[in-house]
Amino acid sequence: MSDLGFTHIALAVTNVDASISFYAKYAQMTVVHRRTDQTTQVDVAWISDLTRPFVIVLIKEAKIEGALLPQSHLGVAYQNREQVTRLCDEARSEGLLLAGPNDWGPPVGYWAYLRDPDNHTLEISFGQEINFTVEQARDATNRVFTT
Repeated sequence: MSDLGFTHIALAVTNVDASISFYAKYAQMTVVHRRTDQTTQVDVAWISDLTRPFVIVLIKEAKIEGALLPQSHLGVAYQNREQVTRLCDEARSEGLLLAGPNDWGPPVGYWAYLRDPDNHTLEISFGQEINFTVEQARDATNRVFTT
């Protein structure tokens, strides 16, 4: 069966192993596929949190031309505030905390920005209402097409 919908985002990185370690620690992601591209001889890894059929494709590049900066970022949700606070404390001690933690209430929740090894920004959060908001939109769309 072929994939449908939004399946991945590709992220240029200078060190695939360093990025794998960062995203394993701060985004609960694991490698689901890794290879050296036969055409370009470039190191490529697919990482996933295993909650849905979606991956971040890490592609080794010698130089990063444009990093995801704070407003352009990847976001990951945690089960509770304590996890976000603990990770913020660790990121702060490693010099990786960019902003937060902040509590902006619903639908944004409790969040912080972290810097990955290539200066891409990762948002970690608790209490965002993305699933609820998407379900509402899906229900509204279904009502329009079924009435």
